[in-house]
Amino acid sequence: MSIFTPTNQIRLTNVAVVRARRAGKRFEIACYRNKVMGWRSGAEKDLDEVLQTHTVFVNVSKGQVAKKEDLVKAFGTDDQTEICKMILSKGELQVSDKERHTQLEQMFRDIATIVADKCVNPETKRPYTVILIERAMKDIHYSVKPNKSTKQQALEVIRQLKETMQIERAHMRLRFILPAKEGKKLKEKLKPLIKVTESEDFQEELEMVCLIDPGCFREIDELIRCETKGKGSLEVLSLKDVEEGDEKLE
Repeated sequence: MSIFTPTNQIRLTNVAVVRARRAGKRFEIACYRNKVMGWRSGAEKDLDEVLQTHTVFVNVSKGQVAKKEDLVKAFGTDDQTEICKMILSKGELQVSDKERHTQLEQMFRDIATIVADKCVNPETKRPYTVILIERAMKDIHYSVKPNKSTKQQALEVIRQLKETMQIERAHMRLRFILPAKEGKKLKEKLKPLIKVTESEDFQEELEMVCLIDPGCFREIDELIRCETKGKGSLEVLSLKDVEEGDEKLE
């Protein structure tokens, strides 16, 4: 007795499914776990590392492949690779509750790590530990947003934590050398952007070493370039002005 296997069925295992609805029908693609977010963020460029197969399904778990006429009607083409790309970029990633929980936990840790890396206690200039930041995030009941990048969320967390604890971005230490002609005028424009002036020497040219908030770096860089028409120079002496040892929160 022969066992009949339908030709429009493909069986796959260990799959992450991305789903999209078009023209009243459901379409799915089969991807490797943990690769979809990498593709969307631009970290993963190789489509073959993301897709298990360049095939569009109506139902991945049952292995049912989409019909050619349905694809043309919904996407305007029957090029399966192009359709896979469309679904990959705009479709909804199907994850189990357990996977979603694990993903959110990882993002929570990543956000805390970024905050700990970028910030200090402004009084002692010492960095906080990741565990301490995680605890502080739980205290303010911060909930992770899966569709926003961890870097964006870290900046939001810093803003919220400032209301409950002593924390701020670690200052950058810069040295800039400005031509004497523009130096005086430019110094006045730079003043509001500088946190601390550590040294200043004005002879044939103005040389300053100062601490700034990292968020002001681009503005200072553009100001010096435009005002001195490229004659001024800006050098980053240290990305973080911090003291040795971790900050302890009693």
